[in-house]
Amino acid sequence: MSIANLTSKLSYAKRLQVGAVIVKGNQIIGTGYNGMPTCWENNCEDKIWDKTGDYELKTRPEVLHAEMNCLMKVAQSTESSKDAILFTTTAPCLDCAKAIFQAGIKEVIYKDLYRSEDGLYFLEKCGIKLTKFEEVDK
Repeated sequence: MSIANLTSKLSYAKRLQVGAVIVKGNQIIGTGYNGMPTCWENNCEDKIWDKTGDYELKTRPEVLHAEMNCLMKVAQSTESSKDAILFTTTAPCLDCAKAIFQAGIKEVIYKDLYRSEDGLYFLEKCGIKLTKFEEVDK
């Protein structure tokens, strides 16, 4: 999980930085973080202004989630994600969960919950092992 945490720091997102790592046979075969597609400007959010002059950040629709980025990097390599473990700093959304299942991932270890737990429910239905990562104080 420490590698996923470090990977999340590469994200240019201001609202939430997420990192993911795929491990197979005790070896890292892929990493990813949430961000814009390759060669796009690294601006993950738009400012949405209200009448008072305040704004909130809204994630741009083009942003790729960390899990999806990670899976696509493995897909471009000679590695296979079948029976691998995915570590992610935030539980996957439903779309990422579907891709995780299709990629043959056997276990997902996540640190924080996502705003919706639909992805976790989907993975559970698919028989994928889910583990909530708990940090151990030393």
